[in-house]
Amino acid sequence: MSIYEYQMRMKAFNLGRIDKEYVMHQQAWLNHQVTLTKEQGKKQVPIYKRFEDFFDYKKRIKEVEHDEKREITPQIRKMAQIAAVVNGGRR
Repeated sequence: MSIYEYQMRMKAFNLGRIDKEYVMHQQAWLNHQVTLTKEQGKKQVPIYKRFEDFFDYKKRIKEVEHDEKREITPQIRKMAQIAAVVNGGRR
């Protein structure tokens, strides 16, 4: 392995570690959000009473499915043709 290859592998490794740190910090933030409370009268009550109040799984699934059903417009078709020509494909 050359020095350049070693440096690139180390850079990739370090960037991967940063990605893992990012996920850990997101998890810590979410853990904090779940424990939030609000004052109701003289007592503190949780903001999120159910998990679905915090994360709506079905809603997120519908959002992803909606994105997949997006119609192909003439502009998107033209951009795909240009990308195919640039990448050496046929028209």
